[in-house]
Amino acid sequence: MIFSGADSSSASGSIFRMSGLNSRREFLQQLTVAAGATVAAPVIPPLMAQESSERPVENASSSRAGSVAEALADFAITLRYEDLSGDVVRTTKRTILDTVGCAIGGHEAQPSRIAVKLAAGVSATPSATVICSGIRTSHDRAVFANGVMIRYLDFNDAYSTPVGGGHPSDSLAALLSSAEIAGSSGRDLILATALSYEVFCKISDVLDSKGLGLDQSTILGLASLVGASRLMGLSRAQLIHAIGITVGGNTAINQGRVGSLSNWKDFATAEASRKAVFSAQLAQAGMTGPSQIFEGPSGFFNVICHKAFDLPKLGEPFGIMRAVTKRFPLGQYSQTVAEAASQVRSFFGNTDHIREVNIRVSHNAIRVMAGSPDKWRPQSHETADHSMPYAAAVVLMYGTIDDRHYDDPYLHDPRLLDLVSRVHCFPSEEADMHEKDFNMSDLEVVLESGARKSVRVEYHRGHWKNPLTDVQLEEKFRSLAHRYLPAERIDALLRQLWNLEQMPKAGALIEMTKV
Repeated sequence: MIFSGADSSSASGSIFRMSGLNSRREFLQQLTVAAGATVAAPVIPPLMAQESSERPVENASSSRAGSVAEALADFAITLRYEDLSGDVVRTTKRTILDTVGCAIGGHEAQPSRIAVKLAAGVSATPSATVICSGIRTSHDRAVFANGVMIRYLDFNDAYSTPVGGGHPSDSLAALLSSAEIAGSSGRDLILATALSYEVFCKISDVLDSKGLGLDQSTILGLASLVGASRLMGLSRAQLIHAIGITVGGNTAINQGRVGSLSNWKDFATAEASRKAVFSAQLAQAGMTGPSQIFEGPSGFFNVICHKAFDLPKLGEPFGIMRAVTKRFPLGQYSQTVAEAASQVRSFFGNTDHIREVNIRVSHNAIRVMAGSPDKWRPQSHETADHSMPYAAAVVLMYGTIDDRHYDDPYLHDPRLLDLVSRVHCFPSEEADMHEKDFNMSDLEVVLESGARKSVRVEYHRGHWKNPLTDVQLEEKFRSLAHRYLPAERIDALLRQLWNLEQMPKAGALIEMTKV
């Protein structure tokens, strides 16, 4: 195929003790009365003990010792900071630094303002803080608002496989707020981040979310839940119940990332994290969740996947080591395209001399970034930052691309759109072969003279095999934060992020972002 220019929070633990509850109705009544308070840390026995009478179905990998939920819970409960190598700790700190920068950079966007407005209408004790605004609100609404900020610019990192992937750093919204409320240390936050990434990356390796039409928020919600639950102090049993609640109620379809894109592209994972935190609060308060949520007769394997997957080995090598940082604020599949476009500019003096631009990438890259006519005439920020032809044209014309290029006057500039119409995207079997390791891009510019100039990029700057240096990562952070924070406060925030493992209270990071 050829494509061308054509609120809520749960109640405090003390309310839910077994002796004071005689019925489900009483449980719900007391939950309603206590809405807005945050669950206390002590372990509370489940209200309605749920015997696991269901058995794994035939196709649910009978060789597995225990369920997927049990395996995830066991790993989450037993992992220790000391289990993380120096490289994993350093990469995790770089990831948190990059993600906080993306959130600051995106906090003034219209979708972020909507999320902050929703958060501002809810108060709770104890409460969590919304990044940059300093607004205090309930745990889950702070997660939602912060999640929108992290995601909006499409500048935070990514993890990509031939069958799935997405943006594991979206889970930082759930982790930052949970660490703030729990009074967790910097080491606690590093551990929870590595844990969330591990869940996201290892499940992305085996779940064919692309083939099934599932949105990445399906996996992200589970990753956020596991990491946040560790910070919130859930027991193993509570975490298993929370996994059942989350997976059972947060299986999302991918229509929000197809064709002309809406604000929901920015909201979907934020909402998944919000619901994940609330699921953890419910389980910590004593609510039980469906058992065998993956393996049961009506579980995820049978109803959604129609086959089982074996959970990969959790831990070394940690998935976070294979996540990629973005050099440009656009979808992951266009990172190599934008880099190739910046390199090929040396071969011509003016884009008016370009007859056509031919891009050869993987089938998945075309499906996501060039799979419909609206990618050649994007009408929204969200569609533009997920448009391969638009990104290529902007970089060819201006030498770079940032978030300002997704709005007027660029979005409807006739000269730019004329160049976009000369971009053609072709599927490459060679790119498909290597997709497991990198998003290869071959970009060819054909000039009016008939001359052809081409550039191939395999590992874009920011790929884990071609990482940004610490200096480049700081430059990216400063470029996002300088619009809102003075230089001395940016310096102070960067110092804390680089020394995160020394922080007694990780929640101070959010306070330091206040504009």
